[in-house]
Amino acid sequence: MSAVPKVQLSGGLEICRILNGMWQLSGAHGKVDRVKAVEEMQAYVDAGLTTFDMADIYGPAEEIFGQFNSQLKSKFPEDEVPSVQSLTKYVPRSGPMDRKVVEKALRRSMSRMQVDSLDCVQFHWWDYEDKRYLDALGHLADLQQEGLIRELALTNFDTLRLEEITSRGIRISSNQVQYSVVDQRPSVRMQEFCLANDIKLLAYGTLAGGLLTERYLGAAEPRARVELATASLSKYKTMVDSWGGWSLFQDLLLALDGVAKRRGCSLASVATRYVLDRPAVGGVILGCRFGIAGAGRHVAESLRSCGADLKLAAEDVADIEAVTRRSRDLMATIGDCGDEYRG
Repeated sequence: MSAVPKVQLSGGLEICRILNGMWQLSGAHGKVDRVKAVEEMQAYVDAGLTTFDMADIYGPAEEIFGQFNSQLKSKFPEDEVPSVQSLTKYVPRSGPMDRKVVEKALRRSMSRMQVDSLDCVQFHWWDYEDKRYLDALGHLADLQQEGLIRELALTNFDTLRLEEITSRGIRISSNQVQYSVVDQRPSVRMQEFCLANDIKLLAYGTLAGGLLTERYLGAAEPRARVELATASLSKYKTMVDSWGGWSLFQDLLLALDGVAKRRGCSLASVATRYVLDRPAVGGVILGCRFGIAGAGRHVAESLRSCGADLKLAAEDVADIEAVTRRSRDLMATIGDCGDEYRG
């Protein structure tokens, strides 16, 4: 198996192009066994998947990473500890954003994660009308200069605000946004700006919570809560409905399955690789249900998705886009990236 490809962010941090997502630990995906979660994280690191994505609002995610990080350090001499990258998010409620408030939140994350500084802080803000997000970012930039943060990044910001922030001299390394074969809004406006400003897109929702897998090919449309049993499935089924509905989605799954059969891989690997190959995309975040009973581990599939031996040919992309061109314009119906959180 070839090495996991890496990408370097503008501040110098090198991360895997497949990131291990920890949103699933925040609730509505099943009860988390913390001991088991730490054990399962080790399997990903052993395979070369060393980059973890979490947030201060993802339940115990930061604390579980901290337990894993501490255990990892205890197993090796100081100069031989395997390198892992930990990206977290700062997601404050609207309110005063003075230096004390911002630094306190970061130090809380550092304590939970058991780190001396933060590899990457991805800032999210709920309400653009409250301009105090600019105050928060100013303090974050200062803390970056002081060494508390290595990379300053964003989560779910739109292109207009991305332009506004960078015009103030604040260097942004990445923006984490929803990006999939279904939701291609980042390609409309944001991609061009990111390419011009050395900002990487980190894509989530790439497998639509599991809908973009063989399990749903030829399946009846899930409607009841019991059929959409996780927060992910419920969230991305709503996106599929906005995009074009279940019948068109089945056409997309058929196209992806045809490519997968040609390339000798899974439908999910094709869907992931399609996004990985998009301009400005630095990496794809694949959800890992660490420590959740009944959750399958997908190390091999993650490796296959980013492997050098999986290449999508022009005919593969054409087959996929013959379907996606028939969908609704999500920029028109939802808005730019992240607007679904600010309706």
